[in-house]
Amino acid sequence: RLALEKEMLGLYVSDHPLMGARRELSRLAECSVAEFIEMDDGAVRTLAGIVGGLARKYTKRGDLMATFVFEDLSAAVEAMVFPKTMQSVGPLLGDDVIVAVKARLDRRDDTPKLMVIDLTRPELHLDSGPPVRLAVRAGAFTPAKVERLREILRAHPGDSPVFVHLAGVDRETILQLDDEFGCDASTNLYAELRVEFGAGAVR
Repeated sequence: RLALEKEMLGLYVSDHPLMGARRELSRLAECSVAEFIEMDDGAVRTLAGIVGGLARKYTKRGDLMATFVFEDLSAAVEAMVFPKTMQSVGPLLGDDVIVAVKARLDRRDDTPKLMVIDLTRPELHLDSGPPVRLAVRAGAFTPAKVERLREILRAHPGDSPVFVHLAGVDRETILQLDDEFGCDASTNLYAELRVEFGAGAVR
């Protein structure tokens, strides 16, 4: 479903394929894509994200290279794999593949690019626990309610990510809480959330 959304709309709508590996990827990456592309030209860092729009092509000399869009949960950037690197990492490349990339930042053009130095496909242990989704009217999500939500989540620590769906007048905004608020998606947790936010609040 996510691949179809990306193909048809150019972006992920209902979820993101990296969401379930968020903690694992944060351990692999030295910084986010958004942070990296603001660094000075020539900076080298290891990043973790997903490959999209992969295009293999040949140079004038007949050597194989590749370009792709590298994306994490913060931003997306064009990446280039030159022939020498392509010889070793080419078999690891594919659309929708999660990779760790060691890259150099090229800011010589108006648009920052990643020059891939090395690339691996890490063995991921996906975050455990189903996501907890809480639906709240934006106007009713007062500071007191926010603090109460913190108290409830801290009383039920675990590995499930928490999403707050804020219902506005004409649209819904979805917020993902920081990893420190990961919780145990238990019946006790759901019961407390329903008492505090209403019977239909937990999705």
